[in-house]
Amino acid sequence: MRLENEDEVPSPALVLHMERVERNLAQMLAISSGPATLRPHVKTHKLPQIVAMQVAMGITKCKCSTIAEAEMAATAGALDILLALQPVGPAIGRFLHLIRVFPEVHFSVIVDSPLVVAELNQAALEVGIRIEALLDLDVGMGRSGILRGDVAATLYAEMSELPGIHVGGLHAYDGHLQQSDVGDRTEACNRSFEAVEWLRGQLLASGFSVAKVVAGGTPTFPMHARRDGVECSPGTTVLWDAGYSRKLPDLEFLPAATLLARVVSRPGVARLCLDLGHKAVASEMPHPRVVFPDLPDARAVMHSEEHLVLDTARAAQFPVGTVVHGIPWHICPTVALHSEVVVARAGLATDTWPVVARARRITL
Repeated sequence: MRLENEDEVPSPALVLHMERVERNLAQMLAISSGPATLRPHVKTHKLPQIVAMQVAMGITKCKCSTIAEAEMAATAGALDILLALQPVGPAIGRFLHLIRVFPEVHFSVIVDSPLVVAELNQAALEVGIRIEALLDLDVGMGRSGILRGDVAATLYAEMSELPGIHVGGLHAYDGHLQQSDVGDRTEACNRSFEAVEWLRGQLLASGFSVAKVVAGGTPTFPMHARRDGVECSPGTTVLWDAGYSRKLPDLEFLPAATLLARVVSRPGVARLCLDLGHKAVASEMPHPRVVFPDLPDARAVMHSEEHLVLDTARAAQFPVGTVVHGIPWHICPTVALHSEVVVARAGLATDTWPVVARARRITL
């Protein structure tokens, strides 16, 4: 994944290898039962160009975490956008403004709080619109959503009575399921989804509509892709990373984003210092935070804002100024650290794209 003109690329840089991005998008379609069942999460790449690529392939739905991501996706041509973070405070007004600015786009939101539901309903009535809301279920992750099925059914019924709310269905994210063994992951995924199936059955039996179910992330994407009536929302699949490459060997995606760094010092016989600090690669987990194909024995011994220090027996082969390429362990927060990405095709850096939706606010 080296670049012929890497001497022209300032470091540290995040490089997108477009042939691999395209291959990963095609693989997503191959796993799914068609573009209508895909609702990819844009949080990984935050780029309008990739949203536009997906739309050109018929993938017109997407999922996002922030108002800025939703605005970016709408501007790039997405037609159906789910805000998968319950809006609170000023986010409610911003979400309503988004709906008014992009009337050709269908927006929806997840909810799990009666208080937020009431606020959304009141805000919608004040401007004369209806907001589609999906009830968020906790299927074991313990991060958001309603855990008990009877409580969820009650809130769903109450939402159905509100004039400013259109209840669109259910949302269930099972990001805690990352078993390396595909059989174990499949079993755990099916077990956690039983709560969704139970609730959907209860609601349908009671005469309520459950038009859509949005489920899963990247690790359980293949499992949910086999279910009828379920939209899948993988995100990391577009760019992939070293963490999922190691954890999920059954998923045949390719790392499409690499970090280009340089040796800025050699503070010891077996030590290299790279310009790849906390501000260039996600550092929310233990090392390895980056995997270096050309330095398989490298061991991180120090990491600070602008520096990554490695111990490696091959240090002598990497003089100061040498370019080193790495694959980030966790790509999603790594992208958010970069104001732009370097676009590469056929081994050449050809362009730069601003990472538009890393901002908390674009215009709205």
